[in-house]
Amino acid sequence: MNKKALVVFSGGQDSTTCLMWALRQFEEVQVVTFNYNQRHAAEIEVAKEIAEKFNVKQHILDLGLLNQLAPNALTRDNIEIAAGEGEELPSTFVDGRNLLFLSFAAILAKQLGYANIITGVCQTDFSGYPDCRDVFVKSLNVTLNLSMDYEFVIHTPLMWLDKKETWKLADELGYFDYVREHTLTCYNGIIGSGCGTCPACLLRKRGLDQYEAERNEVVS
Repeated sequence: MNKKALVVFSGGQDSTTCLMWALRQFEEVQVVTFNYNQRHAAEIEVAKEIAEKFNVKQHILDLGLLNQLAPNALTRDNIEIAAGEGEELPSTFVDGRNLLFLSFAAILAKQLGYANIITGVCQTDFSGYPDCRDVFVKSLNVTLNLSMDYEFVIHTPLMWLDKKETWKLADELGYFDYVREHTLTCYNGIIGSGCGTCPACLLRKRGLDQYEAERNEVVS
């Protein structure tokens, strides 16, 4: 397995933590960001700024067709952001997003001569998104290898971490404050602590509060 990695990168808490992790694990790292005409163009700008700060090459790929095919709260202003109830998926779920992101990332990785792809998907705090599950990633990994006759390895360093543990990882990597202040997780497009009310902000804040409480206990 070569020591070059491509990170699927949105500029959010999870993918930024994965970037920090990748920079520790691999000798050469690049990132790929997808523009699918998402609700907040700020996501692209934040990803650019972070990539520039850490001096990693960024590829921005146009996936506008995904916006056309999958209307949802992240691609339409007139769809309310809401968590799923019962068997319903959240309104922020984008059909096929991780399937396409990882597939296009793999195509790019092969052209770069990279064997490793890193994504911040997580089954522990996955908001009900089916394409964040471990079984999906493992299945797609096999499919990508067969489809291009190339031995990709999809790494998911956050797969079994909850948000508290993701904050802990960022702290262990030395970027706790940076991730807290400069990443964009909020569904309403507000950097850092976000709007405080959308499902993504609530999940992020709950994990942050839990980790800070745990860290303070250790210090005291």
